[in-house]
Amino acid sequence: MFLQIILLLTGLALIVFGADYLVDGASSVARRFGLSEFVIGLTIVGMGTSAPEMVVSFIGAFQGNADIAIGNVVGSNIMNTLLILGLTALILPMAVTPSNRKRDIPVNLLITVLLIVLGLEHTLFGIGMDGLSRWDGGILLAVFVIYMILSFKGNNPDTEEVPAKQFSLWLSCVMILGGLAALVFGGNLFVNSATSLARALGVSDKFIAITILAGGTSMPELATCVVAAAKKKGQLALGNIIGSNVFNILLILGGSALIHPLSFVDMSYVDLGVLLLSALVLVSALFIGRKNEIDRLDGGLFVAIWAAYMAWLIFQL
Repeated sequence: MFLQIILLLTGLALIVFGADYLVDGASSVARRFGLSEFVIGLTIVGMGTSAPEMVVSFIGAFQGNADIAIGNVVGSNIMNTLLILGLTALILPMAVTPSNRKRDIPVNLLITVLLIVLGLEHTLFGIGMDGLSRWDGGILLAVFVIYMILSFKGNNPDTEEVPAKQFSLWLSCVMILGGLAALVFGGNLFVNSATSLARALGVSDKFIAITILAGGTSMPELATCVVAAAKKKGQLALGNIIGSNVFNILLILGGSALIHPLSFVDMSYVDLGVLLLSALVLVSALFIGRKNEIDRLDGGLFVAIWAAYMAWLIFQL
């Protein structure tokens, strides 16, 4: 028990320090190459913090386990938007740029709708199967490439809220890679030790899966966004969440479907409905309260919806 507590605290420390170095390194790279912090968050940070979801989903696809691949992404995107972005907005209201309003936030909704339409083809249209075929996977990957190209073309480095510390290029890269490694390793250590402690205390496996394991793969996003908010890097945090959502659906599920077709038969309509709702409330944040930022009112709404969803899941145990 004592050893697990030490490992838990060690994992938490690695997560916090890893997020700190990742944010500083990424911001330095953004400043050096004239990239906006949103684009850096969308690409380098978003892909890096999605590494746990990628590993879990690809392994699940190789093993022919669609529940792991799809459930992991659906649960992660719900947590990314409702809990992590909600908590970040409560700490620091995030400015929304014109490109966020016209492209990035609507794209987050469109790819969510695309996933649901492709995944429920038989239910909605009476064709194909309820799941993602290899053709569907190819469509998702093609959309991913197009969105990345548009993001770099629309790069606007003038949206930086606070000037970033400038480090040498090699040190910035070391900070990014080291921060990502600490996030992933610390996250795994935290989840494994927390699971062992919960089992030692007699907590059921289902409850562990819904709480500790479901949140485990989103730990890098949570730590990175909280640290970014504390450093007043709201665009980096917003880019991280949207980037993670985009990578999860388009790259991870697209790639997983190419490896092995994924069935949606066991997916709950409630889970898919909450996934769609999470994308819709992010769009609604553009019209509720302050229109040019995701403010604390929006953050409180996001967290309240997530809490209600968690309560429903626990009630279903």
